[in-house]
Amino acid sequence: MKIVNAVIIIFMKASNIKTVGVLTSGGDAPGLNAAIRALCIAGKTKYGIKFIGIHNGYRGLIDNDTFKMDSIDLDALISSGGTILGTSRVKPFKNPVPDPKTGLLPIDAIKETFKKNKFDALVCLGGNGTNTTAYQLSQEGFNVIGMPKTIDNDIVGSDETFGFHTAIDVATQGIAAIRTTAKSHSRAMVVEIMGHKVGWLGLYSGIAGNADVILLPEIPYDIKKIAKHLKAKKEAGQNNFIIACSEGALSVEESKLEKKEFKKAREAATQSVAFRVAKEIEEETGIETRTSVLGYLQRGGFPSPYDILLATRLGAAAADFLANKQFGNLVAIKNGQIVATPLSVVAGQVKSISENDQMLQTGRDLGICFGD
Repeated sequence: MKIVNAVIIIFMKASNIKTVGVLTSGGDAPGLNAAIRALCIAGKTKYGIKFIGIHNGYRGLIDNDTFKMDSIDLDALISSGGTILGTSRVKPFKNPVPDPKTGLLPIDAIKETFKKNKFDALVCLGGNGTNTTAYQLSQEGFNVIGMPKTIDNDIVGSDETFGFHTAIDVATQGIAAIRTTAKSHSRAMVVEIMGHKVGWLGLYSGIAGNADVILLPEIPYDIKKIAKHLKAKKEAGQNNFIIACSEGALSVEESKLEKKEFKKAREAATQSVAFRVAKEIEEETGIETRTSVLGYLQRGGFPSPYDILLATRLGAAAADFLANKQFGNLVAIKNGQIVATPLSVVAGQVKSISENDQMLQTGRDLGICFGD
């Protein structure tokens, strides 16, 4: 057998997008670093794009706090948690005021950052707030692409967001661990799960964790109906109970309040809704009830393999969006395929759980109580 030496040549596709800024904004989520890595590697390898990292989200974009991405070990990022870029919740278009040192408004400072770094485009990785700002920047004439990051899975126009599946794993494991304590002490345990406006995380982890009750922001609960459900289970011989409670869950009475009244009532509360639910359950049923708040564990730590793959796929696709000048879009997933969702569709919107959602129906079929 004759072996012939082969030379493999990778042809770099021409693109006049030369320099691109990258930022992460809002709450951190598992998979951010994997997405950044894929974006930078695919963009450089396929199109010769140079990436400039922007520290601390839109704060860094305003302050021109930047660095060259080729100065870091990209391969080390794939399974790391958090964000190598840092993040903040600064919103340049919300009540803008001139900088006391420069006298520039945020939008003018951003223009200076684009000019100084010779940015041809900007990639923004984040949730609803981040992509709303990305849309506002696109309306100002900037070349912007968004990427869907959030453990809440609530971005309109994308079936999935990276960070969500890792958070499901963490919350489900938390529920499973708390169940052992509930069994040992014959208690009801209210487990508070992240989700202020939507309950995707509570729904999925609640079903996966075999919760008896799941409370979601989309479905106002009646404590009497919850108590009736738990009493029936107790009479049937069950001695422990799990109530998966989204932090944004609300009662039927609260759902009737005006928005300002509701906000005022929540701000005046000394404890989160999970503690109130636990107190009400104990009063209504006589079952000893405790509360456990999973908190920031759901956002931290290493991404799951699923989220690494999803973030990597979206990051590599974002490089194609840049080269093809598909600006003003979110790199999204629909029916398993990469699609471009206009940022105008995403901005200011929240993807809530509808009554006909299949996972919600699955929960009802299993006899889970949703408080209604």
